[in-house]
Amino acid sequence: MTNNNFDTKAFRTALGTFTTGVTIITTTAADGTPVGITANSFNSVSLDPPLVLWSLAKTANSLPIFSESKSWNVHVLSVDQEGLSGRFASRGEDKFAGLQLDDGLTDAPLLPDCTARFQCRTAFMHDGGDHIIFIGEVLRFDQSTLPPLVFQSGQYALTARKPREEVRLTQAEPPPECSYTEDLLGYLLGRAHFQMVNRLQGLLEEQHLEQAQFFILSVLCIRDRLTLDEINDYIAYTGYTVDQADMNVLIRGGHVVVEHDHYCLTADGREASLHQIAQAKAIEEELVEALGPGDAMALKLLLKRLIERTDPGLPDLWAVSA
Repeated sequence: MTNNNFDTKAFRTALGTFTTGVTIITTTAADGTPVGITANSFNSVSLDPPLVLWSLAKTANSLPIFSESKSWNVHVLSVDQEGLSGRFASRGEDKFAGLQLDDGLTDAPLLPDCTARFQCRTAFMHDGGDHIIFIGEVLRFDQSTLPPLVFQSGQYALTARKPREEVRLTQAEPPPECSYTEDLLGYLLGRAHFQMVNRLQGLLEEQHLEQAQFFILSVLCIRDRLTLDEINDYIAYTGYTVDQADMNVLIRGGHVVVEHDHYCLTADGREASLHQIAQAKAIEEELVEALGPGDAMALKLLLKRLIERTDPGLPDLWAVSA
């Protein structure tokens, strides 16, 4: 019985607040054609026996194929597979074109590079209002360390693990209301930045360079032949203003040459900068291993959003030159 006063649009929006993973369900039609759809209705049912479920709209073109099929695979997508999710959610294209498939237990297509995969046989099908609910017995499964792609309130999202207990840097008593606190965003960003930069300090001392000269080499390694004013435009966010004395240090060290007021890296300068980049990447790899790839990716995304929101209009160092 239909309730005419029930707001189905608002109901759908409310359901969308429940964060879910994103999956692709695949099977093979009777004529051998591979079939796949994107779904976020996947869920677990039982551990013993191992059962999972997902649902498909009764209006879906693929419903007869899945209803007749005895086996299907569930792919929990990783964050790098957002494009694949969009492909399998669309109509009118060969969704499997160009994809390399793995061998599975059945002829149902098995996609690679997922966070987890479940190879299933149909155990039950139930009527679920405007959907059909498929319950499958898991015959084989595998998983990776790739962070999962998730869906929340109508858009893709990333996950970040929340510790069971709040992380504290100190055990001090709460500070006065108008004081700095360890949860102040600026403090957290600043402390994280300086602790990471401190790891680079040993290499800079070996190279007889200060942080200002490190910034100069970093900029010139990405975009060469810049004037002093252009270099300062690119590093304005650091709070440093470099001058001719900084450039002279690099010139005397054989890192930089000047041509018509434009500064260029020498081979030695590029090698010094590459050593700095290698050290920075080694530090990042250690942090990613400690945080986990999912948390690290979520952190990068949030930092990019924060940079965009706080950007006073600095030139884009990575923009393609006209």
